[in-house]
Amino acid sequence: MKKGLTLAAAIATLSMIATACGGNDNNNGHASPSAAASPSASASASATASAAASPSADPAADISGTITFLTNRTDMVDKEYVDYAKRFNEKYPNAKVEFEAITDLDKNTKVRLSSGEYPDVLLIPTIPNSDLPKYFAPLDDLGLNDKIYFSDYKASDGKLYGISAGATTTGIVYNKKAFADAGITSIPKTLDEFYAAAEKLKQKGIVPLASNFKDQWPLYPWASEVPISISGDKNLNNDRINSDAPYAMDNPYGQGLTIVRTMYEKGYLEPDVNSTNWEQSKKDIASGKFGMYMLGNWVIPQVVSSGTTSDNVGFFPLPYDNSGKTNVLLAPDWAYGVNKDSKHLETAKAFVKWMLEDSGFDDFAGFIPVLKDKQANMAQLTEFQSYGPTTIEAAADSEESTAIVNKAQIVKEAMVQEFVLAKDPQKVIDAYNKKWAAAKKALAK
Repeated sequence: MKKGLTLAAAIATLSMIATACGGNDNNNGHASPSAAASPSASASASATASAAASPSADPAADISGTITFLTNRTDMVDKEYVDYAKRFNEKYPNAKVEFEAITDLDKNTKVRLSSGEYPDVLLIPTIPNSDLPKYFAPLDDLGLNDKIYFSDYKASDGKLYGISAGATTTGIVYNKKAFADAGITSIPKTLDEFYAAAEKLKQKGIVPLASNFKDQWPLYPWASEVPISISGDKNLNNDRINSDAPYAMDNPYGQGLTIVRTMYEKGYLEPDVNSTNWEQSKKDIASGKFGMYMLGNWVIPQVVSSGTTSDNVGFFPLPYDNSGKTNVLLAPDWAYGVNKDSKHLETAKAFVKWMLEDSGFDDFAGFIPVLKDKQANMAQLTEFQSYGPTTIEAAADSEESTAIVNKAQIVKEAMVQEFVLAKDPQKVIDAYNKKWAAAKKALAK
């Protein structure tokens, strides 16, 4: 943990600049979920290979065949991915890439892995790092180990099996005009000020916070990023293995959950949280019908493209208490992995490297690049860092904590839903502690 490190310094360390953007508990950084909630989609977004390849020593001549990339970005199908396929083919004339986009990435990818039927390149789901060699090829030969951040996040026995698509941080994404219309003249620095700002938005007829409660996955920060920030301990989630009752109303987990429950009780979430819609919420944030998101900086480009200008979207750290000081988690996003049994292994690896170096996905997705010498561009992080948060760099999920979570079938976003709606939230805490303790005991046998 890098306590005392300002976000500006962290970004300077992370991307050698003072402007950038970008995170989770047992979810490899979840900050870039599918941008659409539509049914699974696949895109044969590929370009025709050139008729003849040069027999020279050109390394591109060794990259050939058609590969498939399994992605969660359903919104890029038939759009950006078409351009990616064309440009990848321009660099490697004998190679083609096709894209298959799915929703519920973690669950569906695990099903693919268990069946043995999974494509050449994919985003690694939440599996123990010791299982990485079962499914993925080492990426050490790409020559990127010393050039990337989070190089040990998806590694096993000293070998690199996954490289994060980007880095993210989580905070309050807000519509500046909505704030101005509600008479909010300064950004909240304390939790009481945050609630007061939400009340002003509500009185103006603006939904203060878009929770996307029904869609569930957007609730992840309240059970992961927020508790880690409150604790100031990057190992909070992994340290749960030392307890049979890791959840409590008065510890960081309960404190984080209580904030979103309070927002619900005060009417600061959508009028009907059980009928929310992810795609529509982006338009509502853009239009100012909704005031805020509690999500990663990856969502900012999506809000802008949903109907507003970049200078109308701001970003600040969530003030989770009244101290006036905040910690924020800096975490990797989903990591690229290569199927160890791919028929075109070198092409698949070349595509991963191309995505990191040449695709432009960092800027499109609003990420802090994982390549240390690559500059990112997002004005909103300049605002974010101006509030002086202390950055905590994410720790990799331990095998022990991951095993217990999977055994107990704990879905942290479901925990948020249950806690918010329960008549007695303590009973929800007790139920999850019971599940945790039982799973821990079963694995210890």
